[in-house]
Amino acid sequence: MLHWMAEQKYTVGIILGVLFGLGARISMLQTDYRQYPTYPHGKIIHVALGVIAAGLGSVAVPSLLDKNYTAVTFLTVAAQQFRDVRNMERQTLSKIDSMELVPRGATYIEGIAMVFEGRNYMVIFTSFVAALFSIILTWYWGIVAGIVAILVTNHFKSGKSISHIADVQKAEVRMDGPNLFVNDIYMMNVGLDDTRNTIRERGLGLILVPKNQNCRVTLANIGQRQALLHDISTIMGVYRDEGEPSLLPLAKLDMSDGRLGIFLLPQILNADQARKVIMQSPVLESAVRMPSEADLSPSGKEGA
Repeated sequence: MLHWMAEQKYTVGIILGVLFGLGARISMLQTDYRQYPTYPHGKIIHVALGVIAAGLGSVAVPSLLDKNYTAVTFLTVAAQQFRDVRNMERQTLSKIDSMELVPRGATYIEGIAMVFEGRNYMVIFTSFVAALFSIILTWYWGIVAGIVAILVTNHFKSGKSISHIADVQKAEVRMDGPNLFVNDIYMMNVGLDDTRNTIRERGLGLILVPKNQNCRVTLANIGQRQALLHDISTIMGVYRDEGEPSLLPLAKLDMSDGRLGIFLLPQILNADQARKVIMQSPVLESAVRMPSEADLSPSGKEGA
């Protein structure tokens, strides 16, 4: 057996690369509270794409070692296919978003679609590394390299959460006549007495205090705010039905200091749990802004 494995280095390397690439995709594929990707058909689609990505990454190694550089151009075709995956996810989520009581928003949808495309490239990386070490050295070094590559990909599979950019505090929901406030942040005008009574009974408020200037701009992003409202409504429920805009969760800024007030009417009336949910909500890549990095000196050039 060991003699055969030594003779068939390319075959063993490709097999190990595919196995570790598929293992990386499965380790990154998780159906969470958002129920996306759906089970089982959504997972089947992404596992199948993971097999394709793993095969591409593995086969690239023998092609390079044999100096068959033209064969590596098929990776450009793979990149186009994975961009199509991103488009597919974007279109699917955009269509079903109109059916949500609290929509995700375009920024959140774009972030999810970007993740599904990027993880296929991470599968190619894992399979390439496992196949490379297996062929150049020996099969057990390929296994070691594959395990390390899976650990690296899992490290990069998730980004920052709200707890990294803001302090989350429980806040008082109060009515001042028809005006609704979360602590001192004005939210909206409520005209109907029945709606005011519902807010007094079930209203829950939170205040997000940004940690610095960059965090303040990120929290001000409308897409980031909508993602927060969708996440907390998905986990804790929302006390409203279609056609009741006055009961829709809201996120409003205090323009003077950048604090973000959140008002919601959850099915589960638990302020501590709501605070934990907000702290664990993801920071969207496309919402991140870093104004402190701008070169404001007279000699500073415009960004490339």
